[in-house]
Amino acid sequence: MPQQVSMGATLQCSFGAATSQLVVLPVHRVLGEGPLAANIMDHMPMQNIMPFGMCSSLANPQVASATAAASGVLTPQPCIPATLTPWAPGAPTVLLDNQPSLDNVSKCMCNWGGVVSILDPATVRTMIP
Repeated sequence: MPQQVSMGATLQCSFGAATSQLVVLPVHRVLGEGPLAANIMDHMPMQNIMPFGMCSSLANPQVASATAAASGVLTPQPCIPATLTPWAPGAPTVLLDNQPSLDNVSKCMCNWGGVVSILDPATVRTMIP
């Protein structure tokens, strides 16, 4: 059964060089084993989802430009997440602030082609259907 995701969860992007941590603002006012619990709307770049080190996606204009300048040699650039769509699918049977709760099997898409997944949900016992 999926686990509830809370503030401090470890995230990984398929094009990122490092992991990141989820930031949950105190707007939902629900705790998940101590830290603030997240819902699918906690996807805003540089607010909820922080950079993943260096980005290697050629769909990212900065990476494409640097790669072209290096004669086609892939040149990663600093990650600036572009996660403009909510996490999917979430847990539709468990609402948190009128939105599906975020579970550890949900994914978030970056506009540069990366898939952001949850490596560690920051909870251990809170299971959600």
